[in-house]
Amino acid sequence: MNYRQLGRTPWKVSDISFGAWAIGGSWGQVSDAEAMGALNRAIDSGVNFIDTADVYGDGRSERLIAQLRKSRKERIVVATKAGRRLPKQTVEGYSRENLTAWVEDSLRNLGCDAIDLLQLHCPPSAVYELPEVFGILDELVKAGKLRYYGVSVEKVSEALKVTEYPNVQSVQIIFNIFRQRPADEFFAVAEQRTVGILARVPLASGLLTGKLRRDTSFAADDHRNFNRHGESFDVGETFSGVEYETGLAAAEELRKLAPAGMTLSQFALRWILMFDAVTCAIPGGKRAEQVAENCRASDLAPLSRETMETVRRIYEARIKPQVNSRW
Repeated sequence: MNYRQLGRTPWKVSDISFGAWAIGGSWGQVSDAEAMGALNRAIDSGVNFIDTADVYGDGRSERLIAQLRKSRKERIVVATKAGRRLPKQTVEGYSRENLTAWVEDSLRNLGCDAIDLLQLHCPPSAVYELPEVFGILDELVKAGKLRYYGVSVEKVSEALKVTEYPNVQSVQIIFNIFRQRPADEFFAVAEQRTVGILARVPLASGLLTGKLRRDTSFAADDHRNFNRHGESFDVGETFSGVEYETGLAAAEELRKLAPAGMTLSQFALRWILMFDAVTCAIPGGKRAEQVAENCRASDLAPLSRETMETVRRIYEARIKPQVNSRW
């Protein structure tokens, strides 16, 4: 496992880390035993950074991570998110009262005195225009409730705006072979401002694993079923906003580029790590074997320039027209 600096924090985190949405909910049923198996395998593989949110299973994901921390001797940096508990996303919802209450909930769930990294969880774009919201986060840092804070965003324009605030340490954004716009328009700014980048949805909700088929069925409580057209939250969070059949066809092309012995999942993760601006990719995992496979991508050889150029051509031809202007 390799490690990269996270913004201006003192932490170097594993470049393949662990996204804990799947073990909380909205990805089909995962037992506590399976979830703990996946988490422990991540730590065994060198992962020292876990990303979660208060709404993943209504706190379940955070509570499982608390159990993990109690059982391990390693220092594990945990990032959580706040804001999606609002019944409806409004600017007014990001008040001092609500932010403080969400933080206290997460502190209880995580069983800790201070949250390592709190991220606003894809709030309305207008929230980024309010310095007072970031002032509240600064006060929570001074009060010892947070160590650092960042933001999870949907759009590149939001990422560019939020890094204007001096104490934002990280931006979590969808970045993968199917969503390349951040590298074109945001990464140079993030590097200039020493802001960490957490690449979420790195495998495009499974499209970039090569394991999905046209007839693959998803459980009723899996967002790949109930949010395929953005019925519950931003459609870009499901399959990266790519039409399913288009994504399957592109994945078949990409599979041919993976060197011998490298799975498509590992290829997709190694592609992300080719960008120095990225702090880490945060693939999820419901099974220990799946987590171990993802983690092995950290130590794989760099992709060739020719391979990177071919990936870009596939993206330009098949995917970019669907997604580039939206996010």
